[in-house]
Amino acid sequence: MRVLFATAELSPIATVGGLAAAAAGLGSELRREGVDVDLVLPDYGGIALVDETSFELDVPEWVGAAVVRRGRHPGVGALTLVSVPGMARAHPYLRPDGEGWPDNSERFFRFGRAVAALAERDGPDVLHLNDWHTGVALAALDDPPPTVVSIHNLAYQGIADGSWLDVLGPRSSHFEWWGGTNPLSGALALADRIVAVSPHYAAEIQTPEGGFGLDDALRQRSESLVGILNGIDTDVWNPATDPHLPVNFSAKDTDGKQQCRSALLDRFGFVDDDVPLATVVTRLTEQKGIDLLVPLIPLLEQIPMRLAVLGSGDAVLAARLHELAADHPHHFGFVDGYDESLSHLMFAGADVFLMPSRFEPCGLTQMQAMRYGAMPVVTAVGGLVDTVPDADRESKGLGFVADEVTSEHLLAAMFRAGRAVSKKRVRTTLRKRMMGVDWSWTEPAGHYARMYRVLIDDAGSSRSDR
Repeated sequence: MRVLFATAELSPIATVGGLAAAAAGLGSELRREGVDVDLVLPDYGGIALVDETSFELDVPEWVGAAVVRRGRHPGVGALTLVSVPGMARAHPYLRPDGEGWPDNSERFFRFGRAVAALAERDGPDVLHLNDWHTGVALAALDDPPPTVVSIHNLAYQGIADGSWLDVLGPRSSHFEWWGGTNPLSGALALADRIVAVSPHYAAEIQTPEGGFGLDDALRQRSESLVGILNGIDTDVWNPATDPHLPVNFSAKDTDGKQQCRSALLDRFGFVDDDVPLATVVTRLTEQKGIDLLVPLIPLLEQIPMRLAVLGSGDAVLAARLHELAADHPHHFGFVDGYDESLSHLMFAGADVFLMPSRFEPCGLTQMQAMRYGAMPVVTAVGGLVDTVPDADRESKGLGFVADEVTSEHLLAAMFRAGRAVSKKRVRTTLRKRMMGVDWSWTEPAGHYARMYRVLIDDAGSSRSDR
């Protein structure tokens, strides 16, 4: 079974959000299960391959020269890179000033059309497209192979002006969107299967509140829509072997976690005492809800709880967090940016991990945190619902859930988490339970492999019936 798997991001080569980790994790696990996965990524420039071969694709003139490089990459194994005009950039989506490249739609429409040409050339058993960046491939394919479209974040749709409908291909009418062109809406209309990256998110995106304008289209395809929870790389996120930690530990022997906690307290200049230590590792965006924490920071001493935040993004929010860190140095600390080693320590040293997202298709950091024995405090959205049963409400609970996305409900959940940390027996039970959960890609990849086989069998039956 050969799967052409097209994505705009792939760890560790091009990493912006969860798409990169999901593509890498799923691709790697499917390969371990014997699926021949052709990972296809835009050629952003400067990506070295071993045993490289190259060839040109037959694409329309508007695409420009489309060149494919194939070889092996030390981080991901076999890899296909597709170069089209304008694609090679230092960041896949953003200019140095943080604004999006003005030609992003054009760049990825070219890439999607090149993916269609590659599928026509190679004839894969399944074509798996991810998010809007690859969607227009289906406009160009009259007789596509069985196709899966994964939704990693419905908020981003790549909408462009309607003139693109004249060039995208014979099925471009499906991409018309209120006079414009929507690469995601067209892909959702034409795909054989649609996958949301968690079961709860699959339900949310069919509602006006969570559908970002596509809820009606998704309800019409509900029989073809499924939610499959993402996994995490449990080799990278493993406290027993993690090279970033001062001391390793495991679910069977958690003693080293206390030393990691002490190291993290020292890193932020906090007193090493019995006050629960919470952390956040995030992007500073509206989606992640970090602004909901801002009014709670002056209240940390009363909870009591200390909080350390690592994140980058919105400059105004970052400036406010810096101010609060200066005003409350004994209970709040902030590091602006991303530090791989520090992020691992912030999972390992934390008693509590906060994730106050306004929406969260799946979420990875809550699973990473639980892998390191940090109790998650989350909002009741998306994949957070699927991964964090509330410990005060369910016998096998893993964390604490704020029922509404407000500062008030978040504060209540933080109080409950602080109470659990302060009780040694409860803390130990929850910690071992969290660390014992299998968050790997093994089960999700099995769901995808079975789905691929069903699609291939259905396609074979359809052809035999003609």
